[in-house]
Amino acid sequence: MWKRIRKTALYGIGLILLLALAGAVYQWNGERQDRSKYQPVGNLYDVFNHRMHLYAEGEGNTTVVFASGWGTVNPYSDFYPLYEGLRGHVKIAVYDRFGYGYSDTTGRKRDIDSITDELREVLRQSGQQPPYVLVGHSLGSLEVIRYAQRFPDEVKGIVMVDGGSPEYYKESPALTIIPIVQRLALKTGIIRTLYRFDGFADNMNDQRNALKLLPQELQELERRSTLLQLANRDMTDEIRQSRRNADTILKDKKAFDFPLTVLSADYFGKFANDKLWIDSQAAFPEWSSSGKQIIVPDSSHYLHQYKPDVVVEEILKVAR
Repeated sequence: MWKRIRKTALYGIGLILLLALAGAVYQWNGERQDRSKYQPVGNLYDVFNHRMHLYAEGEGNTTVVFASGWGTVNPYSDFYPLYEGLRGHVKIAVYDRFGYGYSDTTGRKRDIDSITDELREVLRQSGQQPPYVLVGHSLGSLEVIRYAQRFPDEVKGIVMVDGGSPEYYKESPALTIIPIVQRLALKTGIIRTLYRFDGFADNMNDQRNALKLLPQELQELERRSTLLQLANRDMTDEIRQSRRNADTILKDKKAFDFPLTVLSADYFGKFANDKLWIDSQAAFPEWSSSGKQIIVPDSSHYLHQYKPDVVVEEILKVAR
């Protein structure tokens, strides 16, 4: 009996390994094809011996700099719903941290001072001129706050788009198991296969309004970006360093003398379900002597994908 069980188990393990190998070959071939079509929409700059991507457009005397949330594989397409409302009034600069969008995946440690050094360098090389309005989504809030701490003369104001406070990230566990599982599913072809099923893309983007505000070509760009960039080593280290980065910021806490607007999604009436999040969002404006919070109804974490007009309006108020 035990022989039969052992034999069956070995056959099962062999089958799993065979399927994983077939999936890996499927992913490798698809990745090669996707990579050939994955062309930057902006420009690439040499930042500390690696290529970093920045997209710029618009006009005006103020530049709005966008910091994307953790795991947002293509910041350019993610912030797309905001461009039309902004481009006639301000300049727009959307940068890809290393491991995101069209930037290189580098293996550089994702400590917060390295990230802000890289941001400052790509802004300098691309010809952007301070003072900036910094816009941070989700975990992107940390680099926005740290940039303002280190270079306050270069900042005109800050808008958080459901960005978490340093206090929140200091208390939140760094869930590194998530990118590990995501990467395994990606490299074995599971995610690429699932994209072939109706409804999977919508489910992947359930907090992003199913990408309904993006044109079809950008929805395809999101799919391709996911299959190329998801949960790479830079993203993984970034989430691993999140608590330490928050602690670094908290040690230098001091109220800013420029405006801070905190836009908080209401999660379709479920906002109050996470007490740590709701309390930290309410306290977040205290980081500025002229801070305020606005709870945005009928929205989720990527609230700029639900209510871009609200986000645009608040950015322009700070930019004036």
